[in-house]
Amino acid sequence: MQTIRLSHPNTFTHTIPGGLSMALGYFDGVHRGHKEVILTAKKWAENNGAKCAVMTFYPHPSKVLRKNVKPVEPITPLSDKIELIEELGADYLFVVDFTEEFAALEPQEFIDQYMISLNVKHVTAGFDFTYGKLGKGTMEAMPFHSRGQFTITTVSKQTDHDRKISSTLIREVVRNGDVSYAALLLGRPHFAKGVVIHGDKRGRTIGFPTANVELKEDCLIPPTGVYAVSLLLNGKEYNGVCNIGYKPTFYDEKSLKPSIEVHIFDFNQEIYDQSVNVFWHKRIRSEQKFSGVEELIAQIALDKKAAEDYFHNK
Repeated sequence: MQTIRLSHPNTFTHTIPGGLSMALGYFDGVHRGHKEVILTAKKWAENNGAKCAVMTFYPHPSKVLRKNVKPVEPITPLSDKIELIEELGADYLFVVDFTEEFAALEPQEFIDQYMISLNVKHVTAGFDFTYGKLGKGTMEAMPFHSRGQFTITTVSKQTDHDRKISSTLIREVVRNGDVSYAALLLGRPHFAKGVVIHGDKRGRTIGFPTANVELKEDCLIPPTGVYAVSLLLNGKEYNGVCNIGYKPTFYDEKSLKPSIEVHIFDFNQEIYDQSVNVFWHKRIRSEQKFSGVEELIAQIALDKKAAEDYFHNK
């Protein structure tokens, strides 16, 4: 997959032979609804001799349009989004710099400068996709704005038990710790990338050595608590139990951000400075303060057993 960055005004003029079947959207999380959009675009491309392309935007529009509001936490940072879209088989990914100038484009200007100029032959997007200034462009209006240069497929609302599968819903359930339901909505476990760093090494002294993971990028993580997780290291996946938190048994004051510590089952390698992916599968319990180390050790043993049982039953 070739990734192409576009900025306004768009000066990219290379036209791809056969034209493009373009999937449009922000695609945060690349969840089940997003996959339906992208795979629909891919199928059209295969049936019509075109190349499959995806267009997304960076950063999140809220960061540009609502400067006094805390920006939306990404489910998938841009680097992860690129990898997930590539896995779906897209030939091209266009990443458009979302700026105030870009946001001010009229719907017709967006279509002219970012669809027609790229030799797009077909556009696929979700039913609620909007474009142009104030989101005035809708899928109902797109046939008019297309000037007859491309055809359109509108993907209907994707649901789970009558709830719309959306990035907003996924953020909500992850923030609530319901990572099992998030995995169902995403079509895969929610994950984050990080590097194993040196911690206080207390885990090894109590019989439960942990990999202390520092995230590479800001992203959405579940709330404090204990989780059944898997950890991807050098292409191999290992199961384990993870604590996200502030270690209240040992520290009275909270650090600026919670630590992410993974006890990997049946594992004794030194992996400092290694890159890993942490996949959250199931929440076991909330974080709590214990009266002492012995009580903590007993609880960790129960947590480990709960996580092992989860993976065995899965």
